[in-house]
Amino acid sequence: MSTRKPNHADAQLMLQLYDLRREVVMRESRGKMLRWVPKSFADVQELTNFEHPDNAAWRQVGSYFEMAFGMARHGIVPADFVAENNGEGLLLFAKMEPFLEEYRAHTSGSAFGNAEWLAKNSKWAKKRLELFRARLATMRDIPTVPKKKASTKKSKKPKQASKPA
Repeated sequence: MSTRKPNHADAQLMLQLYDLRREVVMRESRGKMLRWVPKSFADVQELTNFEHPDNAAWRQVGSYFEMAFGMARHGIVPADFVAENNGEGLLLFAKMEPFLEEYRAHTSGSAFGNAEWLAKNSKWAKKRLELFRARLATMRDIPTVPKKKASTKKSKKPKQASKPA
């Protein structure tokens, strides 16, 4: 991994990547992937089915961040600089991480290779992934539809105001 500091060319490239993220279809696709929280490999398989309505968003966002992370992997841009400016891609990787081995075995042997490299080689990526993993663990425990709590209300007698002495 390169330890060089980012230069003006690196900054320009990050700004160009940011500009691409603002494109209307890409923004919509990113929103879909931010809302997607797989709880099982079946959820991943469902999304990666070409017939799924969000499959195009999945492919667009996943390939976009793999491209960006590949620039770090190949030394074009410092890894920490890429990780610092592409948290959404790391979040997508964190969502896939529990299912990655199975996904690679069934679908694509090289899937998320650049994201995985970044996760192992960037201190920034490691820190962000810790936060994302914790957040996702909480989100995966939350049911899709909130369960109604059984009524446990007890009738309470209203408190009487105390009289001044």
